Amino acid sequence: MDLETNYEVARVAEFISSHQFTRVALQFPDELLEDSMRVVKALRQELNSSVKLYVMADTTYGSCCVDEVGAAHVNADCVIHYGHTCLSPTSKLPAFFIFGKGSINTSNCARNLLKYGLKSGKPLLVLFGLEYAHAIPEIENLLAYLVPSVCGGISMLEHLYADVSCSVMMPCETCKRAVGNECLAEETSQHYKIGGLSWTLPRGRKMEDYLIFWIGLENPAFANVVLTFNSCEIVRYDPTEDCLMTDLSQQKKILRRRYYLVEKAKDANMIGILVGTLGAAGYLHMIHQMRELITKAGKKSYTFVMGRPNPAKLANFPECDVFVNVSCAQTALLDSKEFLAPIITPFEAMLALDRGSQWTGAYVVEFQDLIGSTPSLTREQSEEARFSFLQGTYVEDLDLSDNLEPDKDEILALVNTTEKALQVRDKDRQSVIKSVAKSGAEYFASRSYHGLDINSTNPLPGKFLTGRSGKASGYKDEKTEQ
Repeated sequence: MDLETNYEVARVAEFISSHQFTRVALQFPDELLEDSMRVVKALRQELNSSVKLYVMADTTYGSCCVDEVGAAHVNADCVIHYGHTCLSPTSKLPAFFIFGKGSINTSNCARNLLKYGLKSGKPLLVLFGLEYAHAIPEIENLLAYLVPSVCGGISMLEHLYADVSCSVMMPCETCKRAVGNECLAEETSQHYKIGGLSWTLPRGRKMEDYLIFWIGLENPAFANVVLTFNSCEIVRYDPTEDCLMTDLSQQKKILRRRYYLVEKAKDANMIGILVGTLGAAGYLHMIHQMRELITKAGKKSYTFVMGRPNPAKLANFPECDVFVNVSCAQTALLDSKEFLAPIITPFEAMLALDRGSQWTGAYVVEFQDLIGSTPSLTREQSEEARFSFLQGTYVEDLDLSDNLEPDKDEILALVNTTEKALQVRDKDRQSVIKSVAKSGAEYFASRSYHGLDINSTNPLPGKFLTGRSGKASGYKDEKTEQ
């Protein structure tokens, strides 16, 4: 493997030297970690001896995001990110991205692009995985050569290529995007962005007019394209298989699955907010926005910071009916079939909690595009009964008006809530009335096992009992067979 070709050592060294960085974190995904020492050795030959390099082998969250938490442990001045990336805006540290150069047969790709473009009769919009960005100029030149020969010297194929947004990201520039809602405003002016790609449509054209030709693997970046532009016809060229994939029935099922999760979220009483990133710009703003949205909808919210979520971690919080994952676009779409509770995105949470809203088919994967667009919820709306498609009947949301009033003493408020929850008993002193829990304390009170019983009627301490001794294979008090 040629290090200069795949890891662009000279370009990285120039970036570090030009900005006078002295502490640099090199972030590698698992599949590229074996080359990390060779890259470090090559960089040391290009850089000054005063520059310290640190290899980050394990990321706090997804490997596609810049791990600012890991870089902060060594007080790094910047992060060099290698491999697949979502190009989410950073909040504190500048980042330099090396996408890598995936293997691709550009000749066959250009022929398939031309063949399917002429067959469909639609203009083409060429999108691609960032690891294949290096091959796009060659594909464009091959297509320009093939079109006249196939069409008799007349170009009958209209095509548009997306551009890579940037390979250098500075936090001072990206914070503006997180505060405002520039992306949605730009889309109205024929400019689109997704997954580090950007393009501008000609005047009079709409996205529905185009056939999207995706060059890349079937990964989260492609799933985001399918969801965002679900009204467009999409085909995928797989560079690893060197063939065209036209059957996207499995990808279309994703949209129906997400709609089902939205309906599940409507019936939720307690919602957990998963902090899926600590580096993407605007994540704190979105977490506060989700809390406000859930509270206004008359539901209880809890915030969890646990790194990468998995079924075992979330199973420790069975009181939550649904979780909202605030993370980058390519790690937000978790397959929650193995989880006890569904996991949705902030956009889906807005759809579920906005009473009377209808899903038009539009989908937003970047949470930065949703900041400042919280739906207006009124108390009159939340008091009305609504129809639940999952239960097949009209239901009324819980009255959590107490949650809307600010508590002067949070500790006292927690004690009062727990006391009320533990007092919900019927005639049988040891049984608890089973009802819909409004908070974690009430859910705990409704459980059959509460742990150590500190309200025993006997004030005297119990007797000490002598336990068993020996090995598990045969304790001393066990009779051995002769």
